[in-house]
Amino acid sequence: MKVLIAYVSRTGNTAKMADYIAEGVRFAGLTVDTKKVAEIKTAKDLAGYDGYVFGCPTYHKDMTASMKTFLFIAEKANLTGKVGGAFASHTHSGESGPMIADTMQFVFKMDMVDLGALSLKESIVNTDEGLKACQKYGKNLGEKLSG
Repeated sequence: MKVLIAYVSRTGNTAKMADYIAEGVRFAGLTVDTKKVAEIKTAKDLAGYDGYVFGCPTYHKDMTASMKTFLFIAEKANLTGKVGGAFASHTHSGESGPMIADTMQFVFKMDMVDLGALSLKESIVNTDEGLKACQKYGKNLGEKLSG
């Protein structure tokens, strides 16, 4: 089983979250690719994965423009029924993770992890608590996939 973690990161915090989530997926015994959304140009670039985790930081109480563009590409990939997760880093409000998760669940009709969206304050990302939260999220997604 193979998982794609696609993310946007402007300061490096969301990229770290993606890497830590990937570790958790590997702990569950699955293969994982992490890619910046800018690397994904067409819906075909999303083919071949069993699970998907999308993340970006929250800026001005919203997800980034590049994440919105990426989600329009992902919508064309027919991810219905695939296992999914969403994550975000933020300084104070944290809306982007739940927005991405809602899009994945209600627009794409994906089977989302029971933990909901993982949203961490940027000050937590580089702590043991942040590392463990991300790894737990990835492991939970991996275990959901492997049944």
